[in-house]
Amino acid sequence: MKRSHLWLVLGGLALLAALAGYQLGVVGKSAETVTATALPIYELVLADLKGQSQGLGQWRGKVLIVNYWATWCLPCREEMPGFSRLQDKYRDKGVQFVGISIDTADKIVEFQKTTPVTYPLLIGDMTVMENSAKLGNSRQALPFTAVFDREGRLVATKLGRLSEPELDRQLAELVSR
Repeated sequence: MKRSHLWLVLGGLALLAALAGYQLGVVGKSAETVTATALPIYELVLADLKGQSQGLGQWRGKVLIVNYWATWCLPCREEMPGFSRLQDKYRDKGVQFVGISIDTADKIVEFQKTTPVTYPLLIGDMTVMENSAKLGNSRQALPFTAVFDREGRLVATKLGRLSEPELDRQLAELVSR
């Protein structure tokens, strides 16, 4: 199968999964049900929009919000301006947002022309989406957000659109610890 056809098929499957997750309104694990063990999130190394390798380990010691998204995902695009506002609000309090997209760099750059994002955007692939299942995204749908405390422990996840006020409350609690 040609590589372009493979990407088209994978993209179509990801779109179907994202729509199913969004329609179901599935909420992931809450802070009360997530295990307190640290996950190897800091071991993840992905390319940025300039093709440079970026390891999530560079944000060790910060409250880390990892958002899996895609440019073609409407709920993903809807939540990103709120994430940018929260990044700006909490930047000086040790909070770091990171977006992991399964798109190409060109598509992400084009997206940013109409929706500026104030946090790093990295490029993942279907393997990265499969690995998000370890964080609770068993449906591998989009958007999916994972929140880690300063020790790298997964404290909350959300499958589907995460509202700015909901995440703002979580971040206020996490930075006050």
